[in-house]
Amino acid sequence: MSRTPSFALNDAPVAARRRGEWWLLALLTLGLAGQLFFGERATLAANAQLRPVVETACDAIGCSLPPWREPTAFTMLARDVIAVPERPGVLRVQASFRNDARWAQPWPALILTLSDADNRTLGTRRFLPRDYLGDAPSSTLLAPGQASQLAFDIVEPAPNVVAFDFRFD
Repeated sequence: MSRTPSFALNDAPVAARRRGEWWLLALLTLGLAGQLFFGERATLAANAQLRPVVETACDAIGCSLPPWREPTAFTMLARDVIAVPERPGVLRVQASFRNDARWAQPWPALILTLSDADNRTLGTRRFLPRDYLGDAPSSTLLAPGQASQLAFDIVEPAPNVVAFDFRFD
């Protein structure tokens, strides 16, 4: 009768225990990756290449993402700053712009700079959507390709305003 040495008998339980440890390690790694994804999803979604993947993952697990924000993707279609004849010292700001981003994005802040003939800045102001839209828009986001118009009056910072510049923020 052959007898199996004791160290050979313990190999099977050790191997099975190590397989169980690998599953536990894989489960812990997956959990850590999930926590990192959930915690950093907004940062990941800010990358144009990663956003579709992050959106798909969030749709599957039910998490939310902040709206896409790319101020450089707004295109100014028309703009004008004119004196209001019946109201001395008042300028009317008129503009139209379009969202050329691949995703819907929030209404942008509009930065208006007024200058004199020597290109000296006479005034700069950052207008939030509530400043240039008045009432709340029907939607908080502008769809890709959606255009909008705005018009509002401001006080002229100096009588010699001859130039203006618009930027989106």
